[in-house]
Amino acid sequence: MLPTLVSNKAPLTEKESGKATHLLFVLPARRPDALPFAATLEVALKRRKEKYDDLAKTPLCADLPNGGLGVWVVLKDKLSAFERHTILRKAVVELLNEQPEQLTIAVAGSKSEREIAARAAAYVALVNGAQLPQRKKKDARRALKKIALFGAEGDLALPQALAEGNTLTRSLTTLPPNELTPEKYRERIAVLAKENGWKHEEYDMKKLRKLGAGAFIAVAQGSAQDDAAIVRLTYAPKKAKQKFALVGKGICFDTGGHNLKPARYMHGMHEDMNGSAVALGILLAATRLNLPLNIEVWLAIAQNHLSPNAYKQNDVVTALNGTTVEIIHTDAEGRMVLADTLTLASRAKPDVMLDFATLTGSMVTAVGTRCSGVIGNRPELLQQAVETGRQSGERLCAFPFDEDYESDLDSKIADIKQCTLDGEADHILAARFLAKFIEHDTPWLHVDLAASNHKGGLGAVASDTTGFGVALGIALLQKFGKM
Repeated sequence: MLPTLVSNKAPLTEKESGKATHLLFVLPARRPDALPFAATLEVALKRRKEKYDDLAKTPLCADLPNGGLGVWVVLKDKLSAFERHTILRKAVVELLNEQPEQLTIAVAGSKSEREIAARAAAYVALVNGAQLPQRKKKDARRALKKIALFGAEGDLALPQALAEGNTLTRSLTTLPPNELTPEKYRERIAVLAKENGWKHEEYDMKKLRKLGAGAFIAVAQGSAQDDAAIVRLTYAPKKAKQKFALVGKGICFDTGGHNLKPARYMHGMHEDMNGSAVALGILLAATRLNLPLNIEVWLAIAQNHLSPNAYKQNDVVTALNGTTVEIIHTDAEGRMVLADTLTLASRAKPDVMLDFATLTGSMVTAVGTRCSGVIGNRPELLQQAVETGRQSGERLCAFPFDEDYESDLDSKIADIKQCTLDGEADHILAARFLAKFIEHDTPWLHVDLAASNHKGGLGAVASDTTGFGVALGIALLQKFGKM
């Protein structure tokens, strides 16, 4: 649950500042003439032998005369969204570490400066003020209940919607795997669909076997519980004309199958369903914003277990679209469940299709965990995605999609290999593989979520689990919706 956000266009008054226990001052590059607790700021700057401009590099934290805690930060002109979010996150964390019930934020500057600052500060405070699932017997954390924002300009619906979507994504991703089996995950999704008015449909294992979704079934058959499914959610506002598809990888736990992961790399594999959680977070935010777009979400929900029934190296399976696939490595399960899901999603003929997945270790090797990679079948969409990532604060790096890469996936016994054992450029090969299952030449972007987890937080978000993709996805939908 998010804290309540109360915004006021009026500046922070002396009376209100006197009552505040935890106060964040978000200041412009040029120092304002009037500033509450100006004398306190001067003393703190002098003690640290710093100047006003230094607040653009590191937030300043100091005790207030009323016994409260104040943090000052400067947002310089022409900061990127990522830079703006990062310095605000550092400032907000200083205050949230004391677990206050209320956070007071005062933004200053010109009207345009206050609008930018208010949106960014509201998002950062909301997303970090929300509590994620916790299973400690003695949890002494106090929830942040209210955020009071003064000097705000502009509509704050967007940061509130993004924070709610991001929090849903992180909450689902951090749940332990015994609490988010495919069956339990599907139950949670059904509740979300009912609460938000989404049409809900499930392609369970019985239906998928009948359809011939052999790529998905190959992975799911290793689980003793026959509870895997492809879940379809539909958000269809009246008069919406354009249709977009969001596809998410939902592997609730990934052992690696017969090619078993060592303990070091299996730890944390309950987060392998993060792509599906991102798609759900985007859908929730789009619903809150009443985006005038038809949005279909397709979630590939399964587990990759080791059992006598699990698929094996050298198996050949037939995917939903009739393509035969030679299995090379059972830990490349994500592209298998996504293959049939992308086929179903593309058959609905969306204008643009986006998929989100924690798909390859080679993408993390390529870019680290500070940004994610994007690959697609339309160069113009790739360019727009990278620019949108910069604008949203969730950065992307584009990779090639050239046809000659696909020769590495040539198979002697099937239409295509699932992957190679070399690991070279696996993030690109995975995209070439996935493209084989997209029908109707659907415009498509694949986001490999290298930045789904970054130690110490990333951009706006202070938790290791970042929720990366929600802000990006909403920004992309808004951009594509104007095409």
